[in-house]
Amino acid sequence: MVENNNFQMAIDLLCCHLGISEDEAREQLGISEASELDTHILETQSAFVGLASEK
Repeated sequence: MVENNNFQMAIDLLCCHLGISEDEAREQLGISEASELDTHILETQSAFVGLASEK
């Protein structure tokens, strides 16, 4: 989770500007795979972003 906090902004920028997935962004940054908890948190954040953009 510490890695996720340190690199989340870079991951988000890659996802938004390049249109790639979280996994692809992590691969581009050379970050190890997300833990199960990290994956759940990212899915929840993505769902909230999706809800906000529907308005």
